[in-house]
Amino acid sequence: MGKTAKKIVETEARPSIQLTLRMPVRGQLREIATSVGIEALLALLEEDRVALCGPRYARAEERTAYRHGTTRGELTLGGRRISVARPRVRSTSGAELLLPTWEELSSQDALDEHAFERMLVGVSTRKYVRTLEALSSELDSRGVSKSSVSRRFIAKAEAQAAAWLTRRLDKVDLAVLMIDGLHVEGHVIVVALGIDTEGRKHVLGLREGATENAVTCRELLSDLQERGLNTARNVLVVLDGAKALLRAVRDVFGSRAIVQRCQAHKTRNVLEHLPEQARPSVRRALQQAYSTERYETALRLLQALQGSLARNHPGAASSLREGMEETLAIKRYRLSEKLARTLSTTNAIENVVGTARAVARRVRRWINGRMVVRWTAVAMIEAEKNFHRVRDHKQLTRFVQQLRADRGGQSPSTRVARAAA
Repeated sequence: MGKTAKKIVETEARPSIQLTLRMPVRGQLREIATSVGIEALLALLEEDRVALCGPRYARAEERTAYRHGTTRGELTLGGRRISVARPRVRSTSGAELLLPTWEELSSQDALDEHAFERMLVGVSTRKYVRTLEALSSELDSRGVSKSSVSRRFIAKAEAQAAAWLTRRLDKVDLAVLMIDGLHVEGHVIVVALGIDTEGRKHVLGLREGATENAVTCRELLSDLQERGLNTARNVLVVLDGAKALLRAVRDVFGSRAIVQRCQAHKTRNVLEHLPEQARPSVRRALQQAYSTERYETALRLLQALQGSLARNHPGAASSLREGMEETLAIKRYRLSEKLARTLSTTNAIENVVGTARAVARRVRRWINGRMVVRWTAVAMIEAEKNFHRVRDHKQLTRFVQQLRADRGGQSPSTRVARAAA
């Protein structure tokens, strides 16, 4: 065979050999990695045993512990429990002594966390085992059945939700409070979102009820007080317009609540009373009023729009008139456009509620209200991981100063201007 022909044969043969060996080699590497890991674990356990008993066969006059053979035990590895032989140590009094390395690695916490994270990102209990890396065939494993994964998730979620719902709020320097409701299978979860004086967002708490009523909201706000949230100072409260929520806020905060009605909700409510052909022009008029910087100018534009609607569309005019000034409350403080836009709607809390809805859609069957609360709480905890500070948060310092000096829903600058007029 010539050199050229030989090179062609070698070149053509090499890829087929690599393809043939690729899968077996991967399996062999997994077996080797697992075997090396188990050997390293046994070496660490032997170090612990030497620290307690001394070197093997060495004499020790003041021995306090001795070797006691091996027994089968379970470790957490790759989202499952595996069975391995572990060394045993007993004290001279006969009591079993735990090896520090084994105590740490045999903890159930890592297994619970593994299942919990998989469930949160949408893996079902039936498909959980498919997300796990294959182990050596020589290892016995368990803890991957549908029921065991479900039990671990429930236990972990219950613990996280309980800790989160009872955490202290003393350190939250509240500037803005937003409240909204989430409907899940006949249950309503009322959620409170706070924005502190540095622009950081916090899901403060939630409360389950049959409807988004004043009692549920009042219980939620009272719970926030009991957990240390300071409600003795003025706070901007952004609501979607529900009268029940407004009543509860007034009961808890009194005149310290400076209420901002969501401009997006108000726009939708007004437009729903209009025929399709009239909606574009009214939407533009509302947008012009809400984008105007000065409170007085924006109020005049809304009043003029209400007057023009009163004859042909009295329902829309009545909807616009209801809470009109509260939709402009933020304009009394002369904020930047970005910050004013953030604080004039409930979009911030609706994004959080949207995360909870996305998580809730993964549940096929709701058993009871406790399950609804548990899933909503873990969804809120997950949402908080992606929180960013509000836009133009540096302006919040001046806004909070004006807000806390406010009396009766008017900033100091507005009161002076109106008195002069």
